[in-house]
Amino acid sequence: MSPSPEFDYKKYVNLVKKRKLPFALISFVIMTGFVVMSYLLPKKYEAKSTVFIEKNVISDLVKGIVVSPSMEDTIKVLNYALTSRTLLVKVIDELDLNVKNKSDRELEGLIASIQKNMAVTTKDKNIFFITYKSENPRIARDFVNTLVRRYIEGNVSSKREESYGATKFLSEQIDTFREKFEKTEVEANNYKRDKGGIIAINEGKLFEEINTAQQKLYDLQLRRRHLEGLQPVTRKAGDPMQSRLIALQKRLDELRVEFTENYPEVIKVKTDIETIREQIKGRPAGEILGSDPQDMEKAEAEIGAIRVSEEGLKRYISSNQAMLRTIPSAKAGLEKLELEKNNQKNIYDQLVARHGQSEVSKQMEVQDKTTTFRVVDPAILPIKPVSPNRVMIILLGILAGVAGSFGILFLLDQLDRSVKSLDELKSLGVPVLAVIPKMQNPVEIAATRKKELRLYVISAAYFSLILGVLALEAGKSLSIDPHLLKQNIVELKNQLIK
Repeated sequence: MSPSPEFDYKKYVNLVKKRKLPFALISFVIMTGFVVMSYLLPKKYEAKSTVFIEKNVISDLVKGIVVSPSMEDTIKVLNYALTSRTLLVKVIDELDLNVKNKSDRELEGLIASIQKNMAVTTKDKNIFFITYKSENPRIARDFVNTLVRRYIEGNVSSKREESYGATKFLSEQIDTFREKFEKTEVEANNYKRDKGGIIAINEGKLFEEINTAQQKLYDLQLRRRHLEGLQPVTRKAGDPMQSRLIALQKRLDELRVEFTENYPEVIKVKTDIETIREQIKGRPAGEILGSDPQDMEKAEAEIGAIRVSEEGLKRYISSNQAMLRTIPSAKAGLEKLELEKNNQKNIYDQLVARHGQSEVSKQMEVQDKTTTFRVVDPAILPIKPVSPNRVMIILLGILAGVAGSFGILFLLDQLDRSVKSLDELKSLGVPVLAVIPKMQNPVEIAATRKKELRLYVISAAYFSLILGVLALEAGKSLSIDPHLLKQNIVELKNQLIK
């Protein structure tokens, strides 16, 4: 790997020496342009105000009792609030910055320009700085102070309005939920009064009573059926004709075992049976010969009493079963009403508690006992402009003049394709037979030196002029306008007195 050629600085020095005049002209044109630009740029004055967000000690004492906006939330929206269009329009109107009644488009342009020239920065989460740049130092000062004052007033006013609005809202909701609670309480009481007997019944005990009644009904039905079954037998046992008929029927059965139907004894028994049956049919209804009427009446009376008891037990069982079926729905309805009443009561109690907190919060906001905005350093009249920084611009112009001039000469030299040295000619592969030196003319050399001296003197004088302007501006940047300083001292005194 071949070593890289060394940097030939002499080549570039010779380039500058060769083209002294273009180098000087281009340098001074660039420097002059920067100097002129530094004076054409409008002066801008910066006003700054420092505001401290102070949390009142009372806020810690009543923590958990009142509700107040946190300092973190205030800081989060600080930049947006201070640069909001609504607040800026109020400041513009108060400072009469829109005296020409600009159109909406022009007003939007003014607001955009203000937002561009102002800055809001925070420090330690409780200090913020507001800066604004303007061509008029008084406007810069008044704008910052008015903006801070308007923001603090708006912030305090909005918090008070929120507190009043919250208290009013809670009062309205308390009335609404009190009415709802009272209504549900009346409904629950009416429900208890209408169905209190059913709700108070023990389901298990009622079920036992139904089972006991059903067992009693079953026993009565058995007794009634027994008596009804015995009633025909009793009648037949007390009737002589029935007894005679039974005896003849028994005798007929015995004869048929031994004899045929044509046997005289069989025929006679059949005839007797038919005769007795005709006699029984021919008797008056209800006539029971040989039976005791008192026993029959007792039996009928007992059966009638049993039937009445059965009907009573059936009605009792039916009503209890219907009651048993309605108990769950009745209790469910009461539970629903009680739950609704309790919910309304809980909401009402919470609203009453919140209303008390809101009242305390409102009083704290009215008396400014929460977060306090304290203006630590109000904006004062700027003594010197912050821009343009003419010293920096002129210094950059000097560097830019030298660098720019050299760059242009270097570019022109690169664009020039003519052979400038013997080495370049040899590099092209052209054989060099001889080198003719340049003839020196003393007259031309003297004239050239005189021109160069004149160029040096003029360049030095012009560069000295630029340095003088630089020194003048540096002195101005260090000096303070006594009139503005005096005015600032007066303003500070007035603020201390306040």
